[in-house]
Amino acid sequence: MEALAIAATNTERAVERHLQRGTAYLWEDETPVSMACNVGITPNGAAISVVYTPPEHRGKGYASSCVAALSQILLSRGHKYCFLFTDLANPTSNHIYQAIGYQSVGDLYDYSFFGG
Repeated sequence: MEALAIAATNTERAVERHLQRGTAYLWEDETPVSMACNVGITPNGAAISVVYTPPEHRGKGYASSCVAALSQILLSRGHKYCFLFTDLANPTSNHIYQAIGYQSVGDLYDYSFFGG
């Protein structure tokens, strides 16, 4: 339980920082129903992450609309492309991103080496 409380607190802090910096994009349907954040800029692209829709608002297309709108805003600011990372084991997010035009370009692997 303690680890979950710490994770929730860290997530809340991260969201608050994005809201303060103006890097969070909220999709509203009378009230905020989904969120995505611009989490970084490269010389040619913009990264999107922290995509979240509360469970009670899922399945209504809010995340798709939110990510698509934020992507368009970033492209209209002159970025050549937008990119994001997704969990290959999550078919919902993968379907959403492909449906709005994202294409898979590769897999990211995390390796750890420990000295013996």
